[in-house]
Amino acid sequence: MQKFFTLNDLNVKGKRVLVRVDFNVPLDKITGEITDDKRIKETLPTIKFLIDRNAKIILCSHLGRPDGKVVENLRMDKIAHRLGQLLNKKVNKLNDCVGDYVKEEVMKMKDGDVVLLENLRFHPDEEENDESFSRQLADLAELYVNDAFGTCHRAHASTYGATKYLKSAAGFLVEKEIRIMGRSMENPDRPLIGILGGAKLGDEKFSDKINIIENLLLKVDKVLLGGAIIFTFFKAQGKNVGTSKMQGQFIDMAKRLLKNNKIILPVDVVIADKFDANADSKTVDVNNISDGWMGLDIGPKTIKNYKQILKDAKTVVWNGPMGVFEFDKFSIGTKELAKFLTTLNATTIIGGGDSAAAVEKFGYAQKLTHVSTGGGASLEFLEGKKLPGILALEQSYKKFK
Repeated sequence: MQKFFTLNDLNVKGKRVLVRVDFNVPLDKITGEITDDKRIKETLPTIKFLIDRNAKIILCSHLGRPDGKVVENLRMDKIAHRLGQLLNKKVNKLNDCVGDYVKEEVMKMKDGDVVLLENLRFHPDEEENDESFSRQLADLAELYVNDAFGTCHRAHASTYGATKYLKSAAGFLVEKEIRIMGRSMENPDRPLIGILGGAKLGDEKFSDKINIIENLLLKVDKVLLGGAIIFTFFKAQGKNVGTSKMQGQFIDMAKRLLKNNKIILPVDVVIADKFDANADSKTVDVNNISDGWMGLDIGPKTIKNYKQILKDAKTVVWNGPMGVFEFDKFSIGTKELAKFLTTLNATTIIGGGDSAAAVEKFGYAQKLTHVSTGGGASLEFLEGKKLPGILALEQSYKKFK
């Protein structure tokens, strides 16, 4: 298990604490208003802990993809306003994240004050992990806390570079992610069942999923597949897949993986004549996918099979929906399995991204053990990769313990 400082290891009274949060919230394309403040709410326990202990809290985050330029509608003002409402406290939003003006404002802070720096990614130096920019961020504070698991897979100045200069700890959200997801991979209660789906967005996402399957096969007792990834495996078995999404360059890899008897594939699928919420659809055996039709969900026999395998599980890790859950007609597989997980006497972990969106949409998120806040970060975690943001905390622990 990783070694890192937590909030309880820090003496924060009267100290300036730089806190990396993930306030990259969705905004309405027309009004610019926040459409979902979940990510802001997720960080409240860490922020309130620091306020209650009379720290001076300097929050920093990115918002959107401004690509190193100032983009007016990606300023952090609306975030600061919403956070102030949630804390019932003024949040002083600054107009930059480094420089003399920022330093002066930070030095005026009183115990318990909260400031929010301007969008980190207005500076190209943030994503380049520039040493000078990292140093300027670190110079604002005496301690550092990372509570942005969703960005821990990025070696940026605010997640990696700044930690070299400050005693650094995991916030409550990051600590929870590492402990729960880490234990599920390193020392799980068994049987450990993986559920893997999704991968509708091209080669890069598919190769990510292949990497996850390879890592999961080393650790799980079974891995249940669904979503678009199944059609490459069907093709590898010589089946017709119609117009289903399929990555031909991964067929040989799929053939190799299929030699492992831990992989369980669907036996029936719901196919449609086009990619549309109201498409004509029918359920067929996986050997009977028609030309000109595409698979958009797992079928009822598969759902029944998967529930049978899951019923005795003690740990379940799920990443990626079973079908196109955004369309009601093709959401049944994802919805049924999510609902079934809530009935199990097991640790149930949803690995971020589309799967997290699905269990939120269907109202099951609160009934599962853990829904990860990190899409890309949770993917890489499940792949077995060392996340730069977590590595930075481990290095700080060694340096400052």
